[in-house]
Amino acid sequence: MGSSRAKNPWGVIRIFSKRFYCGFSERIVDVPVDARIVKTGFDPEISRFNFKLKDLVRANQIAKARQLFDEMPYRNTSSVNMMVSGYVKSRNLFRARELFDSMFSRNEVSWTIMIGGYSQNNQPKEAFNLYTEMCRSGVKPDHITFATLLSGFDDTTTLKEVLQIHSHIIRFGFSASLIVFNSLVDSYCKTCCLDVASQLFSEMPTKDSVSFNVMITGYTKYGFREVALKLFMQMRNMDFQPSGFTFAAMLGMSVGSEDVIFGQQIHGLAIKTSYVWDIFVANALLDFYSKHDYIDLAKNLFDEMPELDGVSYNIIITGYAWNGQYEKSFDLFKRLQGTSFDRKNFPFATMLSVAAIELNLSMGRQTHAQAVVTTAVSEVQVGNALVDMYAKCEKFEDANRIFANLAYRNSVPWTAIISIYVQKGFHEEALKMFKEMNRENVHGDQATFASTLKASANLASVSLGKQLHSSVIRLGLLSSVFSGSVLVDMYANCGSMKDAIEVFKEMPDRNIVCWNALISAYAQNGDAEATFSSFADMIESGLYPDSVSFLSVLTACSHRGLVEKALWYFNSMTQVYKLDPRRKHYATMIDVLCRSGRFNEAENLISEMPFEPDEVMWSSVLNSCRIHKNQDLAKKAADQLFKMDALRDAAAYVNMSNIYAEAGKWENAAKVKKAMRERGVKKVTAYSWVEIDHRVHVFTANDRTHPQTEQIRRKINSLVELMDKEGYKPDTSCTLQNVDEEMKIESLKYHSERLSIAFALINTPEGSPIIIMKNLRACVDCHAAIKVISKIVGREITMRDSSRFHHFRDGSCSCGDYW
Repeated sequence: MGSSRAKNPWGVIRIFSKRFYCGFSERIVDVPVDARIVKTGFDPEISRFNFKLKDLVRANQIAKARQLFDEMPYRNTSSVNMMVSGYVKSRNLFRARELFDSMFSRNEVSWTIMIGGYSQNNQPKEAFNLYTEMCRSGVKPDHITFATLLSGFDDTTTLKEVLQIHSHIIRFGFSASLIVFNSLVDSYCKTCCLDVASQLFSEMPTKDSVSFNVMITGYTKYGFREVALKLFMQMRNMDFQPSGFTFAAMLGMSVGSEDVIFGQQIHGLAIKTSYVWDIFVANALLDFYSKHDYIDLAKNLFDEMPELDGVSYNIIITGYAWNGQYEKSFDLFKRLQGTSFDRKNFPFATMLSVAAIELNLSMGRQTHAQAVVTTAVSEVQVGNALVDMYAKCEKFEDANRIFANLAYRNSVPWTAIISIYVQKGFHEEALKMFKEMNRENVHGDQATFASTLKASANLASVSLGKQLHSSVIRLGLLSSVFSGSVLVDMYANCGSMKDAIEVFKEMPDRNIVCWNALISAYAQNGDAEATFSSFADMIESGLYPDSVSFLSVLTACSHRGLVEKALWYFNSMTQVYKLDPRRKHYATMIDVLCRSGRFNEAENLISEMPFEPDEVMWSSVLNSCRIHKNQDLAKKAADQLFKMDALRDAAAYVNMSNIYAEAGKWENAAKVKKAMRERGVKKVTAYSWVEIDHRVHVFTANDRTHPQTEQIRRKINSLVELMDKEGYKPDTSCTLQNVDEEMKIESLKYHSERLSIAFALINTPEGSPIIIMKNLRACVDCHAAIKVISKIVGREITMRDSSRFHHFRDGSCSCGDYW
């Protein structure tokens, strides 16, 4: 082989024999033919044109290439393939597909180029459909076709599609192709099938550094840090040299953990192997340091890099933005605009995220306009950021319009919309979006499930929560402490402490977030002793409490009236743990003191706070004044609330009106209600709901709209008779209307929570627990009535109102009647 190459330096091959006639004799000689001429169909003229066409495409001069292409007197398949490739390279898929569809003859190269166009532009569905069409046309795919197709698969790809391609790889005999199998393992990772990917990886007869990179990246993406680390060590032990992708994957894993030392060790290894100034590795290091809040180190590295690209700028600009240093982020963005880097790749997504964080709609619209001008608006991240920005700025119409027009919708924009709906309290809309996302076969990630679980928790839909729990397990996300803590929170908010505790116990790793979820769960469910015990257990495990931990224990003290205990915890924040109490801590302490009637201490605390009292604090004072009949302080608190321009909650007006009504001062009560009307403040309608057989049933006071209204009312009337025998006496002071006693008693019977309980008693098996929810605080009479009902029916009844959980059992409540 070596000698033949030396004699044939120009790629000339002896491809065939031809007969020549010399006089009367025939001679057979070998004719030298250029290999490239063979490729173009033995036509020298087409070959020359194709060479010129190829040069223009390589130089990205697509317009000139098309002009030459149109002027060609003859073309072959290779000519058209080159022109299609040019359009794909310039991301003009419309022209590429138009030319592709006009081809009379297509070979596997033609199909692979077009499939690659879709794969490179985040359109895996179109790539898969085109591959299917290729198979129907009878053209056999080669190993490049499979590698190209699989490279474009992402989290919108279904497992069924990957399995189908896997079967074709086996059928067409490419199981031994390393490039194909690496791409196949990568696709299984992207579709959350790490078990299948791991099995294929272990069965591969030959592996290279790419094989390891694929699995390391897959494990890193889904939080399996320890497995990824073991694989990296195995790779090193097998003498596979790490590549830039290996370093990037390992640094990416470090980004997702708190182990800075490990990332620095990877940095050292990159220096040792001379990869540190590889632009890909250097950018990964920038990302690592900036995301660990070492933004100054990242900037030093940025300044020392011998070569910078647009990605380098994007990372450092994003790093400053993540660290809240928006001014430096803007300055670097301006500097980037003075470079020759492709403007389409500027960090518009980061700038939009900053606009979203600061709720700066004007900045967001300006960035949107720049993205449109540079055509960056078609980029996936930019589109996602636009959805997020408009949603957070409460421009839901714009957000939904952009979302609907996204050419490619992975889990990110879906999660953005779902998260914003949850944050704004539109929980039912969030769940509808999640269901639609599933119908489109888009796989959710940890953030998606976290938001959806919050929605189900707020709606107290434990059945939906359990379905989501199953999905988390199926997708292999349960080992994440983030998912585990959200599940604990979900079950606790649905009143199912047994399930919450079980999830916590099954978590292999527990950080401060997990412990806080459990402590908060106990606090919200009124179990003060378990709250304090869990707080102590967390400290014993080696973790230090943070501000969230203390807020939970203070809340537990508030719910049980443990004033001295609350003061001890509050003081230990600063004296022992050196934590500055935040606004919520002060608000909880004010609530603790006021509800126990220690108003002087509460006023002293308000005067000593490092900030002005807000609506929450004054509302807490007002609520307690009603309990303790303190009209003077109530008036002071109400006056402070009424002065607040932003006050739109009717609770303050209602409470003050009720205080006057309880004192028989109906004229003053009427004046407060008039002021409320004049300011356009409307009272929130009280309603309760209960979930039966996966359906949520909502009731308002004296509701007659439910199909089972007559049965519900008969049930309530039968309960009233039994309650009378138990000694229950209606507390008509809860009905602050200037009407006779009989009408007050009648109205109490049909409060929304009692309608929900009656409905649940009719439609659930005897002895089964009942969980109901109420959007506002339950009245004193309903609390007393439910205690008696729980004893009569022999069931545990859990009620979550706006303040906490109440667990009723055998005639008593978990709150100890302190609420």
